[in-house]
Amino acid sequence: MKDWTIRPCNADDKAWIKDFLAEQWGSEIVIVHGTVFHPHELPGFVAVQTDERLGLATYHITEGECEIVTLNSTHSGLGIGGALIEAVKEQAQEAGCRRLWLITTNDNLDALGFYQRRGFELVKINRHAVDESRKLKPQIPAVGEHGIPLRDEIELEITL
Repeated sequence: MKDWTIRPCNADDKAWIKDFLAEQWGSEIVIVHGTVFHPHELPGFVAVQTDERLGLATYHITEGECEIVTLNSTHSGLGIGGALIEAVKEQAQEAGCRRLWLITTNDNLDALGFYQRRGFELVKINRHAVDESRKLKPQIPAVGEHGIPLRDEIELEITL
C-alpha cells in the first residue's frame, strides 16, 4: 500500500534540499556537463509521508527540453523514484518539452538499469567529463560505486 505522496517543492523545502543533497551528493551543488546547478533554486518534486520527506527530483527546462538534475529516494523498492520521474515528465509535457533527459555517471550501474527500465535510452557518453567537473567540485571521488573509476557522464533520454 502506497502511504506517501508526491508534491511540488516549495520555499519550506529549500533548507532541507541543501542539507539532503550535501548528505547524498557531498555538496549542495551539482555539476553536470560543465554546468553548476543549485538544486534548492530549481523546480522539483518531493515525495512525502506525513511530515517525512522520502525523495526528491529537481529539474531544469530550457529550449524545449527538460533535464532531471537530481533524483534521490531514501527508500528503494517503494516506487518513489519512478513516481518522481513521472511527475517531472508530466511537468515537461505540460511545458511543451520534446524530450526528458538526464546525466548519470559510468559507475552508477543501478541507476543505468533503473532509468532504462523506465524507458530512457542511452544517447551519449561524455568521456572524462567527471574529471572536468571534479575541478569545480573536488568532493567528487576518484572511485565510485562498485569500485569503478568515476570519470564519464552518460546521457539518457526519453522522447516526449
